Amino acid sequence: MPGENLSRDEARERAALLSVDGYDVSLDVRSAAGEGQREPRTFRSVTTIRFRCNEPGASSFADLIAPSVTAVTLNGKDLDPGEVFDGTRIALEDLAAENELVVDAQCAYSRTGEGLHRFVDPEDGEVYLYTQYEPADARRVFAGFEQPDLKAPFRFEVRAPEEWTVWSNGAGELADGVWRFAETKPISTYITCVVAGPYHYVTDTYSRTLPDGTTLEIPLGAMCRKGLAPYFDADDVFLITRQGLDFFHDHFDYPYPFGKYDQAFVPEYNLGAMENPGLVTFREEYIFRGKVTQASYEARANVILHEMAHMWFGDLVTMVWWDDLWLKESFADFMGAFANVNATRFSNAWTTFANRRKAWAYRADQLPSTHPVTADIRDLQDAKLNFDGITYAKGASVLKQLVAYVGQDAFLEGARRYFKRHAYGNTRLGDLLSVLAETSGRDMSAWARSWLQTAGVNSLTPQVLLDGEGRVAEVAVLQEAAESHPELRPHRVAIGLYRLSDGRLERYARVEADVDGPRTVIADLAGAEAPELVLVNDDDLTYCKIRFDDTSLATLRDHLGALTDPLARALCWSALWNLTRDALLPARDFVDLVLRFASRESDIGVLQILHAWANTALVGYVAPEWRETAGRRLAEGALRELRQAEPGSEHQLAWARFFASTAADGADFQLLQELLSDTATIDGLDVDQELRWAFLEPLAAHGVADESALAAELARDDTASGKRHQVRCLAARPSAAVKAQAWAQVVESQALSNALVEATIAGFAQPSRRDLLAPYAQKYFEVIARIWEDRSIQIGMDVVRGLYPSLQDRPQTLEATDAWLAAHADAPPALRRLVLEARDDLARALRAQECDARAAGA
Repeated sequence: MPGENLSRDEARERAALLSVDGYDVSLDVRSAAGEGQREPRTFRSVTTIRFRCNEPGASSFADLIAPSVTAVTLNGKDLDPGEVFDGTRIALEDLAAENELVVDAQCAYSRTGEGLHRFVDPEDGEVYLYTQYEPADARRVFAGFEQPDLKAPFRFEVRAPEEWTVWSNGAGELADGVWRFAETKPISTYITCVVAGPYHYVTDTYSRTLPDGTTLEIPLGAMCRKGLAPYFDADDVFLITRQGLDFFHDHFDYPYPFGKYDQAFVPEYNLGAMENPGLVTFREEYIFRGKVTQASYEARANVILHEMAHMWFGDLVTMVWWDDLWLKESFADFMGAFANVNATRFSNAWTTFANRRKAWAYRADQLPSTHPVTADIRDLQDAKLNFDGITYAKGASVLKQLVAYVGQDAFLEGARRYFKRHAYGNTRLGDLLSVLAETSGRDMSAWARSWLQTAGVNSLTPQVLLDGEGRVAEVAVLQEAAESHPELRPHRVAIGLYRLSDGRLERYARVEADVDGPRTVIADLAGAEAPELVLVNDDDLTYCKIRFDDTSLATLRDHLGALTDPLARALCWSALWNLTRDALLPARDFVDLVLRFASRESDIGVLQILHAWANTALVGYVAPEWRETAGRRLAEGALRELRQAEPGSEHQLAWARFFASTAADGADFQLLQELLSDTATIDGLDVDQELRWAFLEPLAAHGVADESALAAELARDDTASGKRHQVRCLAARPSAAVKAQAWAQVVESQALSNALVEATIAGFAQPSRRDLLAPYAQKYFEVIARIWEDRSIQIGMDVVRGLYPSLQDRPQTLEATDAWLAAHADAPPALRRLVLEARDDLARALRAQECDARAAGA
């Protein structure tokens, strides 16, 4: 892995020296079909690059990761591959003012989801290919200058098995056995794409009349594996796509610039999706094989719109280097929710954003690895790890605050000027701030310093003083920051006052105000009736952790379910969860709140995140001696709500899944078995194949379902999805031999694909038998440096994160972590970051357990 790195300084030097006029890439993937070939299976890649050098005679390099290079020709001169290629780079000496480089290589198909991934469908033996490059894996498929600011037009041609179809960024035609694709606009290497195989493909068309009277027609396509075709609701995908294209055309005043718009749902994908212009790729789990809640459809719509926003923010205009990754990801994350709310049926998407996306940001922003939204990215390993909750969700939250700060019209006009001024180019922070200053009339530099160039999350707490008549004398907002990141930011917030009336907790007063500094008085609330709940950051305008005064917290403890506004309720749940994570609210109190009030949650997405948080509290935050009791109470509560839920409703489905995840004793397991065998039923509950696997995992983890039962289920669901479920369940079984086998498959072997590595790790790390995992705590620290050295960065991240011994939740694990960090001060910074983050999560869990134990003794 280290030899594959590229530093920011190297990229800057190369960008100052070179400019690229175009690529011709020819791939021959006919070797992908068929079995019995030796590994690593390879394909031929021939790349021709035309580029200029502004210092003739200078030296540089091209990037390529390949098992072998057959020939290298520079400006008509044959170079010795053994002399110029070191496995990751091709040395280029004595460059001319205008150059042509031709590289003929044998590149390897991937099994890790990086580069050109090859997947064999166990259901029918069909082979499927797709590429995934972000941030720098195009060099695994063709030679190039692998950095975002060396944009160029691309022409691809692909030879494939004759029964296959091939897609790329541009429109393609098949002639004489070769797929040839239209030249792209200037784009970065990491957003080029090839998808090939016997995919099921559906088409549609988008049409729009432009302001000049011309008609824009965009061919639409959507594809998936043939085995998923019966479940593929392409009509809904196209509906969201058309709604998104309308929305962005309405607001961006820049027509979609990349011709066609294909969307490929592909197997064993590492990401949620990738914004390759003209050919967006998604993980195929967004095709639902069983019944899911509307939250899943909303999430898919959000991802479709997020990737579509990238066509402008990221593809049309691209950051110079990964320091400004936020220029694409933060905007796409914000625009995904913004478009969802305003253009689709998911009008409550900001509620999901407030709970789910911002929870991701709050966690990331309190880790020792927190960083400003505009980050310091030294190299590609840094870049890979910065696709995190700060770059996405905090950045999106900051943009929501920016909209409140400058106004929506000024914000969107700034975006329009940004696209027109920098189309097909590369930008930095200052380029965006300058157009926003133009359109808003505000000085953006101070705002940027506070929000984009400092790290950490502020806490906002209301302070209420009453007069002698029981009315509000003064409401103030107190702002605090962590000692490690003491910046107190300017916040545009709404403050809501709530009171109980006829069993309903409703807002009766609201003001918007600028909060700045440690204490801000909200003058407009003086004289109001005394509130029973004060909600700072009502309507979720800013990015902060909400705190409560004593009266407000007491009100929520007794009446959270009476809060009528869904977004306000979601914000209160989020605030209570942050109090729990910060060891300010005992975890048993949060569990009690879930048991008492989650059943009254109307928003299905909020309900599902509450289930996830309750499970996290159970596994990590409650005092160990109360863990069994907490689990029993959650299982009983889940079963009660499952039986009481409306038959066939999505709430019933959510409670069924939560019950399975908390099942804790023989009666629970017996019910799950009876539901699987149809000897028991719950009115309206359809135990489809996906729900069957959800029921089987806890049965396997507790030793109730054995290997034969899992084999029988795989025979029932002999698909790629079924195989992943089975692998996870097999590794979950409570046996020392099973854990040893799973460890060996992940750590000592590279035979598993990325998807099966992920499934094995998930099954291995079961909290029900922490004793079986104890022997692997020390082994973890013995192997992670080797894993990081030997594996791709994606697999390295999966292993280092997934196998950290967090379930050995005791001070000795922290000590072992500290000892490894002290002994490996020179380890790659990205590896140290992953270990530090895992350590911080464990330390937080131990503090929460101490808080919970104190509450029990109080």
